[in-house]
This record gives sequence, structure tokens and C-alpha cells, in this order.
Amino acid sequence: MSTISPNASLGEEKISRLIFRYSVPAIIGQIVNMLYSVVDRIYIGNIPHVGGFAITGVGITMPITMIVTGFGMLVGIGAAANISLSFGRGDQSRAKKYLANGILGIGVISVLIAVLGNLFAPQIMRIFGATDTTLPFALTYLRPILFGTLFNLTAFGLNGCISSDGNPRRGMMTMIIGATINIILDPIFIFVLDLGIAGAAYATVLSQIAASCWLLFYFFGSKKANMRLHFSDLKVDFGIVKEILAIGSAPFLMQVASSMVQLLSNNALLTYGGDLAIGAMAVITSICSVFIMPIFGLTHGTQPILGYNFGAGNYDRVRQIYRQVLLWVTGILLVGYAGIMLFPNALVRCFSSDPALSEIAVQGMRTYLFLLPLIGVQMVSSSYYQSVGKPVFAMVIGLTRQALFLVPAFLILPRFYGLSGVWYAGPVADFLSVALSATLISFEFKKIRKLEVTYEPARAA
Repeated sequence: MSTISPNASLGEEKISRLIFRYSVPAIIGQIVNMLYSVVDRIYIGNIPHVGGFAITGVGITMPITMIVTGFGMLVGIGAAANISLSFGRGDQSRAKKYLANGILGIGVISVLIAVLGNLFAPQIMRIFGATDTTLPFALTYLRPILFGTLFNLTAFGLNGCISSDGNPRRGMMTMIIGATINIILDPIFIFVLDLGIAGAAYATVLSQIAASCWLLFYFFGSKKANMRLHFSDLKVDFGIVKEILAIGSAPFLMQVASSMVQLLSNNALLTYGGDLAIGAMAVITSICSVFIMPIFGLTHGTQPILGYNFGAGNYDRVRQIYRQVLLWVTGILLVGYAGIMLFPNALVRCFSSDPALSEIAVQGMRTYLFLLPLIGVQMVSSSYYQSVGKPVFAMVIGLTRQALFLVPAFLILPRFYGLSGVWYAGPVADFLSVALSATLISFEFKKIRKLEVTYEPARAA
């Protein structure tokens, strides 16, 4: 039965104020979440005598952790988007079912990943570019991370559901709690207890346990939750599961595509630049994530706003939200671009003191991220389609850079330009994906203008 949505302000409040209120906690949460991996890599890259190869080992695990994260997005984003759409339609009871089935889905997927991942970890690492030198580092780091998959996916995958429930600050706190614990434990485990790269993995898992407990308490124990659950609510509804997977499939496939791209990248880097070139790419992606993760926070934070207004038929408001989010995203990218181009050596030195690795990373970063300020169009457009329940278009836009354009670039350009060809692949794929995204979103807005209705603020019954 339909009820008045507890999130009715999403259709009434000033857009800039809503974006700020929902996105700032999400941005802070994503920045803090980014510290999980970035802080790990900073400490690992500075382990005496083995830092260069240790960070290369972590770089080799990145495609695997990206796939694991993708499963969290498959369920988490799918559930969160459907929750927002349900609230927009005034159906709180159905929103609760999406959350319950999301929790069940995370549990099943996590167990499968932990068991199968550890069973085949050596073979998988070889496929993703591990050599006899780097394989021990990769396995030492990956195995504990895989065992902690349940806590990782609960904390990361389901965190968006808190924002969809109308409490973005609580979602921010989930990330802050986890990352703070990780930052504190990293140097203790790595250096004080002399656990090395394994210590970084243990610190990460323990921090994710704390974050996931905090998140679950919100939905099962907090009186502030609009969708407060009881264990009796955890019932599988395959119709609900299908709808969750339909929307979540777009970000999931984008993550898998990113992982496959990383596989091709690692092999091209190994062929044309050796082990340290893989480490250099790990440094580049870590630096890039400092600026990209806030954008993920911004786009994820505004998904409930877009989803609610689209569900309520406020199409002019939807277009205004898109434009404002794109403006914010472009501003963040310009700041990041300036830092990368002006201070590349200082940024790279944070992650590695190895002069050979640093030289490769500085040269590669300026080329690979040359068109960074433009990619906001692709990111915001893909997030828009996820928010409004159009997963096919979200998938097409998301996969343009990660599969349609970047894969051929990695396969072709290094044959002609060697290691430089790997770096050239980035701006080539960025340009083509941005052009396609801009074209599709332009047609989308022409289409919804025809559906546009005069918006009248909702009034309390």
C-alpha cells in the first residue's frame, strides 16, 4: 500500500541545497573510503628494501578487488536506486523489501567470493600479471582481503541505502569509522608488529568489520531508520532480486570491464616496462582516485534526489539537477588536473621512494590523465541513468571507456609506441567516451522534455 514518502523534501527543497546536503556527506565518505587503499599503498610503497615490488604486488591485486567491489555495487547500487524510486512513488513498504533482499544478496555473494577466491588465488594472480618476484606479495595481501569480503561488501555495497533512506550523514560516518580505524592500525601492523604487507590487509579487514557493524545497527537497531528491519523481514523475493540486479548490473559490468582493462594494462606494462611499470600504474591510479572518489560521492549522493524526482515526474527538476551536478564534478576535476600537472613529482613521492618507479610514474601520469577534466560528462551521465532506472544506457555509457575504447587502445597503441602507447590509451579512450556520452544524454533530455509536466510542490495530506 502506498504511503507518503518520508523523503518528500527531495521534490520541494532548493536543488543546490539538496545537492549539498546529500552529496557532502557522501563525498566525505568516499574520500575517507579512498583512504583504505591509498593509505595502504603509501605505507606499503615505503616498506624498506621491498617497497617497489610490494606496491607492484598490490597493483596486481587491484583487478580482483575491483571485481569484488563490483559485486557490492551490483547489489548495493541496485537496491539503493530502487529504494529511491519507491520513495518517489510513495511506496515505503516496497523500499523495505529492496533493502532486505540486498542484505541477503550481499551475504550469499560474499561467501562464494571468499571460498572460491582463496581457492584459486595463485592461478588468478598469474593471469593478472604476477611474476615469481611479485606473486608472494600479491598473495600475502589478497588472501586476508578475500576472507573479509562479507564485511567489505556490507560496509561499501549497502552504504548507499542509508542515503536513500534519507540519512546521508549516517552513511558518511560508516566510511569515516572504517577508514579511521584502518589509518590507525596500518602503521602499527605494518611497522610496529613487523607484519609487512600482510599487516595492511589485516588492518583493512578489521576496519571493515567495524564499519559493517555500524551500518547493520542502523537498519536493525536505530530508531532513526525509516526502513527499520527485523530478522523476519529477511525473506527472498525473486521479483525484487531481479529488479535490484537489473539496475545494479550497469555499475557491476563497468567494474568488471575495469578489471579486464587492468588485466590488459598489467600485461602490456609488464611486456613493455617490466614489474615496476605495473607499480607505476598503481601509483597513478591511486593519485587519480584522490580526485575521482569525491566525484563518486557526489554522483552517488545525488542519486536519491534524481531517482525521487524522476519517479515523481518532476522532469524539469531532473534536468536542473543533472546540470548542477556536472558543474560541481567538472570543478573537482579541474582542481585535480592542476595538481597532477603542476606537482607530479611530489604526488608520486608520497607512494614510493624508488627512483626508477617514480620516473616511470611521473612520465606516465601526465599523459594517461591528459583529458581528465572532460570525463565528468561520462560519469554524471552514467550515474543519471542508474538513478532513473535505465540500466542499459548506464551500462553503455559506463562501458564505452572501460571496454569499447580503452581495450582496443591497450591492444593497438603499445605495438607502435611501446610503454608510451599504454599511457596514450587513456586520453584516446577519454575523448571518445565523452563524445558518445554527451550525444546520448542530449537525446535523453530532448525525450524527457516531451514528458515534462508542470511541477507543483507536494503538500502534506
